[in-house]
Amino acid sequence: MECPSWPRGKKLVHLDLKGAPPRVEYLHELIELFSRLGADGLLVEYEDMFPYDGELKLLQATAQPAYSREEVLSMQEFAKSKGMEVIPLVQTFGHMEFVLKHRPLWGLRELAPCVGTLNPHSEDGVRLVLEMLRQVVELHPGLNTLHIGADEVYMLGEGEQSKLWLASPGRTVEQLFLSHVTKIAKAIKETWPHMTIIMWDDMMRGMNKDILKGSGLVGLVQPMLWDYTTDLDVDKTVSLLEMYCSAGMSELWAASSFKGSTSVYTCVTSTQRHVENHLQWLKVAASLSAAINLKGIAITGWQRYDHLSVLCELMPVALPSLAACLQTLLHGQLSAEAQSKVTERLGISSVEVEVMERFVRGWFSPYQRQRKMVNPLINMQIHSQASTYLAALQQQAEAVREEMVRLFPESTAQEWLEEHVSPVMVPLQRITEEIINCVKEMVP
Repeated sequence: MECPSWPRGKKLVHLDLKGAPPRVEYLHELIELFSRLGADGLLVEYEDMFPYDGELKLLQATAQPAYSREEVLSMQEFAKSKGMEVIPLVQTFGHMEFVLKHRPLWGLRELAPCVGTLNPHSEDGVRLVLEMLRQVVELHPGLNTLHIGADEVYMLGEGEQSKLWLASPGRTVEQLFLSHVTKIAKAIKETWPHMTIIMWDDMMRGMNKDILKGSGLVGLVQPMLWDYTTDLDVDKTVSLLEMYCSAGMSELWAASSFKGSTSVYTCVTSTQRHVENHLQWLKVAASLSAAINLKGIAITGWQRYDHLSVLCELMPVALPSLAACLQTLLHGQLSAEAQSKVTERLGISSVEVEVMERFVRGWFSPYQRQRKMVNPLINMQIHSQASTYLAALQQQAEAVREEMVRLFPESTAQEWLEEHVSPVMVPLQRITEEIINCVKEMVP
């Protein structure tokens, strides 16, 4: 069914740099492509790729060099030349793994085993967050909008200081969350009164409007509601946005996904899955009351589920999905004409990336292998197919590495090949050997 196109506001493409950070030249190529595809802004999640200095220099990446100050500035200038706004995202509560993994900062965790959550009672922790924000804002001249994260604050309330705080009558984990975010937001407004502050909404979804109204957060932040599923509940999402509006938060954002939200280890993007997510968001946008000011949508492209997890799909393989999702927002559907535009612009034959069938399971199961009871004719066909795949894989692995290091750091190429090529190559090698042994038992 055709929906109205995205009604108003920005269409931001999310750059998640906590894994496979593009080399600067490729980053500029991507920005130009994003602009041609219809995006008008970037939501940049630097994590350890930002050139923090002074006491924060330990936050910089070690697997590959962080971007230099000059590179961060040149990225912004290039984006500006393409008519694209750059909005940095700095985590300030949850998902601070890239900060709290460092031994000198272990004491700032809410709970020792939870590497991602900051202790909201720690004055040193708040100072660290504000210094991170200061350095990021100062390296973004003329910045008007800042995203402070604050999603998935796991284990909040489980630390000893939090338990002591919660022991006082009437105090809740919800209030604990709101008090920290409000403190950070007020500090930002005091330093940069003009700054628009965005935050993820998920920690507030279970709260009622009276709790939000009494938090002091209303008027300070604009919630960004994220949902990356194909079966996004339109009515429930509209009700949630209306609740935020009734609490006084009428300026709101949406967040969809074009990659990195299918599973933690997905390496090939399903375009159709992400297009369906955007079709659901279009239905939401069409159902909102006039009181809600929908500022825009962030099309997220997660590179890791968190700083310590494996790589999700790399950007090049997800570009057909991004292009298709943007066309869906622009036209209300992914029509045949829109698909043609995508394939022509990207120089591809289809918006879907085909996945090679890796194993034939019906005639060479573990049960059959163990008993060496196989169909020789079919198994020799499997052997031929597996041998062909293996030869192609071995031939292409080095070519892939050479292409990857042109776009990404060497560490990204090494990680991706070990995560996605080696686990395929080793079973293929084993299956070719085992088939020969089994067939020998069945053929005179």
